[in-house]
Amino acid sequence: MFPVFYCFLLAQLILAAPSCSLVTPPLYAPSNSSNSTSSSSSNVVAASWYAGWHSSEFTLQDVSWSKYSSVIYAFAVTTPVANIIGLEDSDKTLLPQFVQTAHANNVHALLSIGGWTGSRYFSSSVATDTNRTAFAQAVMKLVSTYNLDGIEFDWEYPNKQGIGCNIISTNDSANFLSFLQTLRSQDGAQNLIISAAVSVKPFVGSDGNPMTDVSEFAKVLNYIEVMNYDVWGSWSNSVGPNAPLDDSCAPSSDQDGSAISAVKAWSSAGFPANQIILGVASYGHSFHVSNDSAVDASGNIELYAPFDKSQQPAGDKWDGTADGVDECGNPNVVGGIFDFWGLIDGGFLTTNGTAASGMDYTFDNCSQTPFVYNPTSQVMVSYDDATSFAAKGKYISDAGLAGFAMWEAGGDSDDILLDAISSAIGVGC
Repeated sequence: MFPVFYCFLLAQLILAAPSCSLVTPPLYAPSNSSNSTSSSSSNVVAASWYAGWHSSEFTLQDVSWSKYSSVIYAFAVTTPVANIIGLEDSDKTLLPQFVQTAHANNVHALLSIGGWTGSRYFSSSVATDTNRTAFAQAVMKLVSTYNLDGIEFDWEYPNKQGIGCNIISTNDSANFLSFLQTLRSQDGAQNLIISAAVSVKPFVGSDGNPMTDVSEFAKVLNYIEVMNYDVWGSWSNSVGPNAPLDDSCAPSSDQDGSAISAVKAWSSAGFPANQIILGVASYGHSFHVSNDSAVDASGNIELYAPFDKSQQPAGDKWDGTADGVDECGNPNVVGGIFDFWGLIDGGFLTTNGTAASGMDYTFDNCSQTPFVYNPTSQVMVSYDDATSFAAKGKYISDAGLAGFAMWEAGGDSDDILLDAISSAIGVGC
């Protein structure tokens, strides 16, 4: 059965939260051995990613800087040459403004390298001592040029194929660790924030399985951001939660990962909980579900319902389209992504983030995430709302995690999600 304290209503979570405050944590404090689960609101990391390609619609002035301790600019990308890290011309213009604005608000400014489309050459960049040194020096050049407080590596994924044409090697994870050690030894890197965005399972080892000991990574990384989202989506066999808090109470066939299982996996492998940041999602995935499959006999949304993959609903205006090809030459497809504001624009939710009239809604007490369904268009969306963000905030506090990082800052609406998770933890609101 799901733990009772995760079934509190949003109002109870907020009322029980400590008074809100935000103190920017120290730049560099990775652990050598501690597995402590203690935390306090004074050193919680409250972070988000800022997508530069959305800057015309979500400007730097739209960021609620006072509610964050760190903001991560996305993305620089890997290239075939280890000593060259790619930045679009528009990023070269916007990134200095981003850093200046962050610093003016006493917020750490980080740059993310990689991402889904930018991880193709991580493997070759860290494959040899020569390449690792060249890559580390290129990173430090970016830090110096743009006055960055830190670098986040979003390698999707070591020793696993991501987008479809990444270079991969069985030695990827070991080489990544060697690279991070090389980077940390560079002049000026001792006080640099270095983090990694990771999947819900530890890095894959040379045997193709998740590593059972990642403790050495904790000595050179300040944090990992566990990307607890895209657990279910258009690739799945049924509708499921995009970003489940828990999956241990779901049917065994539907236990594909969650925040709780991810933290357990990483901490059991030797990465301290107080260096784990929970990645949270300001968006959801859409599914085309017939009326007969979507609602049970009692009129409630049917969880894990079958859906029609041939009719992928389009998401909001930021969603991917079926035009052209991707970096690997494969045809682009409709993503079906709805940002939180997109669900409001699309009529699924009201402006205060609750289900709109005519929409079916349910909150799954196992995954602690909501589902909304439009019976007219037959579109179901699994997403996160204020209640689920508050539940994740309470879990972060109870588990002694380092904090949260939201993908992406521009996906929220009037800080409904940001305020909910911050209030539950007691920071930045």
